[in-house]
Amino acid sequence: MNREHEAWMDLALAEARAALTTDDVPIGAVIISPTGDVLSTGRNEREAVKDPTGHAEVIAIRNAVTALAAQGQDDSWRLEDCTLVVTLEPCAMCAGAIVLSRIPRLVFGAWDEKAGACGSVFDIVREPRLNHWVEVYPRVKEQECAEILQDFFRSKR
Repeated sequence: MNREHEAWMDLALAEARAALTTDDVPIGAVIISPTGDVLSTGRNEREAVKDPTGHAEVIAIRNAVTALAAQGQDDSWRLEDCTLVVTLEPCAMCAGAIVLSRIPRLVFGAWDEKAGACGSVFDIVREPRLNHWVEVYPRVKEQECAEILQDFFRSKR
């Protein structure tokens, strides 16, 4: 297991835990810059802001673009050579956003057997008909990522 991926996943897990304060599904994400620094973070905010697109990945992508623009980078919407780290396998919407933002690497924790779109139900990020493909590193701290979700949904029943 890649120690760097694990360290980044710890940051994503902290974001997931922060989502619990707004009663959102605890999913967290971080985007790592080409130099290995944290470029942005995100957590689920659907309940907090009443926005169905308020997924951790989308929030992190938006925040990364804002950070790059603030640095004066041209084409700041292109997150080339960045890495997205997220606690749960991205859904179809988020997988599409990953492809469209040109993120080349995805690290995730738990598989989403119901709505995952990065290898389980669908594989949008490696769809050969699209113009961009993503390297996928699944199962990083998988047990810990799954447990936070299981605990959350168990508390709702």
